[in-house]
Amino acid sequence: MEFRLIERIRARTMQGREDVRLGIGDDAAVLAVPVGQELVAAIDSMVEGVHFPVGTASADIGWKSLAVNLSDLAAMGAMPAWALLALTLPQAEPAFIEGFTEGFAELAQSYRLALVGGDTTRGALTVSVAVHGFVPPGQALTRSAAQPGDVIFVTGTLGDAAAGLHCLQANVQSSAHGDYLIGRLNRPTPRVQAGMALRDMAHACIDVSDGLLADLGHICVASGVGAEIDASLLPYSSAMLGLFDDVSARDFALGGGDDYELCFTVPAARAADTQANLARLGCGGTRIGRIVEGQGVRVRDAQGHWLDAVRRGWEHFSV
Repeated sequence: MEFRLIERIRARTMQGREDVRLGIGDDAAVLAVPVGQELVAAIDSMVEGVHFPVGTASADIGWKSLAVNLSDLAAMGAMPAWALLALTLPQAEPAFIEGFTEGFAELAQSYRLALVGGDTTRGALTVSVAVHGFVPPGQALTRSAAQPGDVIFVTGTLGDAAAGLHCLQANVQSSAHGDYLIGRLNRPTPRVQAGMALRDMAHACIDVSDGLLADLGHICVASGVGAEIDASLLPYSSAMLGLFDDVSARDFALGGGDDYELCFTVPAARAADTQANLARLGCGGTRIGRIVEGQGVRVRDAQGHWLDAVRRGWEHFSV
């Protein structure tokens, strides 16, 4: 059953990639990194009840398990190539496996990503995916090069996933707005093209997985700088504004997490070009603040007052 499951996913994600010398079928894959490229690797695990609600559709689990990893590659400016999958299941239910396979494969095919190995075992529902991608030498984006004077940008809109989770937990009546927000939670869009476009523009970059404040805080720590955000500039979807007031929208955006948008810094002189390039890619880019001397992230409201009590974001082992 184990081999048939992985083989089924492999067949749905099969790509004619010359860099896969030997894929599924042996004890390990044999892969060739193209000449003139560096290898970028990332891994994430998703656990039922922690990273996705119990009862989430299996197709959405398949999609999201890959999307969160592709988002890490995007934050590094890398082009996706290969993936490894470890799947732990309470039972090998055919309907679940079919749905998971469809969701995983649908996203993989969008990026010509090949599944080159995997493993399955019995236990609590857990999905671990490792992804590998390529970036030209010395061009990988990092968290550690933000500079005072840089402009802080984000792609897309913020807070939608957290708002979608709230809709699920509060049993908000189904609506077009609610369904959109839940869709953003279950099927995030990794900003791969944006990440590659930022290689020559951004000083520092991270994906927003734990919440804007938490993740921008990681950039600040790595770069030895501080950050100031103007809450009035935060980008919201029409669905968010259709269901929630300004304070709730702001709190979802700052501390909600699971958006998998990119947060990055660019020199002020490159801000207009950056915004234009991201607009052409369709994801857009919104200027939300600036990098400053000092440390930590501060948020200013529309009246110019600094906000004190703002949820900072998700921490797995917080007490």
